[in-house]
Amino acid sequence: MRREADFFEDREMDLIYIAKNLKEALRLENALTESEVEYAVETDKYSGGLLFRSTRVGAFFYVLPESLEQAREVMHRHSFRFQEWERE
Repeated sequence: MRREADFFEDREMDLIYIAKNLKEALRLENALTESEVEYAVETDKYSGGLLFRSTRVGAFFYVLPESLEQAREVMHRHSFRFQEWERE
């Protein structure tokens, strides 16, 4: 279930996915919501492109650490590739 970022207060969250377009973001939102995974999503900038690097805007999906394994399973079932990012 999608939650606003303030719902999670100051709790540490894990980035699970960066959707690069609206269709992809909506598909992941639907999968997580149907599976009752609590998550937050916000837009942010990322670098993309192989030959011509550019700054783009994507939908960043976050879950609490205790929901990480469930989110991975949901993403796998719906053909999303999970990638781990380092925290800053």
